[in-house]
Amino acid sequence: MDDVRWQQIPENRRAESEERLLNSLSKARAFLFAIGQAVDNEHGSRILDLWSSAGHRIGNHTYTHDPLSGTTRPEDFEAGILRTDPILRKHAGFREWFRFPALKEGNTREIRDRLRAFLTLHGYRNGAVTIDTSDWYYNQRLLERMQAETNFDLTRYRQPYLRHIWDRAQYYDSLSREVLGRSISHTILIHYNLLNALFLPDLLAMFRSKGWGIVDAEEAFADPVFKRQPDTAPAGESLVWALAKETGRFEGRLRYPGEDDIYEKALLDRLGL
Repeated sequence: MDDVRWQQIPENRRAESEERLLNSLSKARAFLFAIGQAVDNEHGSRILDLWSSAGHRIGNHTYTHDPLSGTTRPEDFEAGILRTDPILRKHAGFREWFRFPALKEGNTREIRDRLRAFLTLHGYRNGAVTIDTSDWYYNQRLLERMQAETNFDLTRYRQPYLRHIWDRAQYYDSLSREVLGRSISHTILIHYNLLNALFLPDLLAMFRSKGWGIVDAEEAFADPVFKRQPDTAPAGESLVWALAKETGRFEGRLRYPGEDDIYEKALLDRLGL
């Protein structure tokens, strides 16, 4: 679970949402990749303490969440990682794992390799995602709808959101079976937001109802696939996507970026969401 932008949850729903997010994961141990800027305050620090006490792990997600693409300089990106480190390190759940914002790991091989060496030097491992999603966009649409129509029935987002997650899970798991010859221990990208406060219990129940098991994050990351470093540029996206890209055999099936709002907009527009 990424970001911990608790400030973006509407204030009148914040306390309940934070409680629901934590309670939803009472039977599993997640990795919470925190933006330093979002938790560099008393409230954010308290969230990390609560998650640490519940047995969850805390990882580094840079200080400002500026992706390593476009105009972001590698030296500034590295400085953001180092700035966030002491903010998170004081919490019991902290582990030296890092997740790239927007899963962007560098537009060139030179930048990619520089960041890989930097993370190794500072004892960090890449908290790669295997099932990428656009839950952030569903949340953005939900918040915009709330603001425009205060009495809108938010439960209308439930089924489209669950369908989206299940569709992406099926896609990346199928890709895993083709590229690696097996279904791996997946890590799924979702965010600390109102959408998941509302529907994360339903999402987990959906996976269980379809025969999937929920394992602790550290158990998932123990899968040998997470030691792989695909040779792709631009680097990043889902780890499974990148491994498929590396083979050169899936060019007609790998859209770029792997996930984004452009793929979901038409559907949500059609549904009036």
